[in-house]
Amino acid sequence: MNLSYQLYSSREDSDLAGVLKHLADTGYTQVEGFGGVMGDPAGLRAMMDPLGLTMPSAHFAIDDLEAKPDEMLTLAKTLGVQSMYAPFLHPDDRPTDVAGWTAFAERLAAAGKVVTAAGFNFGWHNHDFEFVTLEDGSTPMEIILKTAVDLEWEADLAWVVRGGADPFEWIDRYDGRITSVHLKDIAQEGECMDEDGWADVGEGVMPWADLLHAVRTKTPARTFVMEHDKPADPRRFAERAFANVQKMSA
Repeated sequence: MNLSYQLYSSREDSDLAGVLKHLADTGYTQVEGFGGVMGDPAGLRAMMDPLGLTMPSAHFAIDDLEAKPDEMLTLAKTLGVQSMYAPFLHPDDRPTDVAGWTAFAERLAAAGKVVTAAGFNFGWHNHDFEFVTLEDGSTPMEIILKTAVDLEWEADLAWVVRGGADPFEWIDRYDGRITSVHLKDIAQEGECMDEDGWADVGEGVMPWADLLHAVRTKTPARTFVMEHDKPADPRRFAERAFANVQKMSA
């Protein structure tokens, strides 16, 4: 199992070359890109290649995919990205009813046709807001996956938990759609408050050994991406998470 690292976790570190070298030295072979860190794709690729790092997956804003698809596809090709995931909706842009989420899912499906026609994979990366119950009892995540039938899912299972849902149930229900997983952990109640209640993977309450077993035996997941949304020390997080997951996977 090759472990990837979402570079968003190290966004506060201005020494990108140093971040990449540390990740390679720690044992990572893959990274996942996002937004601004991919502003100079050729330069980023030139830093990754000598370290033996690849970028099989990356995050692309849905607005960018719609407004400038050719630029986004060229960026992905330059970096060697195979799986492109739309990752987020700002609160002001989030629908509030079934009709709105259905329309958004149709946007994802349309963007996905362009991406897959170019030879890439395309999916959605969840947070917690997709698990809020709507007026008919459904959730936005259900609507997204039901409406955009070809859409892959990069499952951030800690956000599933924070959304009030059972990650094992969602793995069972949508196992064939999960092509990537974010490994993130939730701290014990009252701990890591300076890190928004997130913990290093393997140090919190998420049952990651069991979750990894479920994902690896039930889904076609290709990438396993470490992430911490607000680490006090990103390099500590990268090292500790890598060591803990290696032990779980042994």
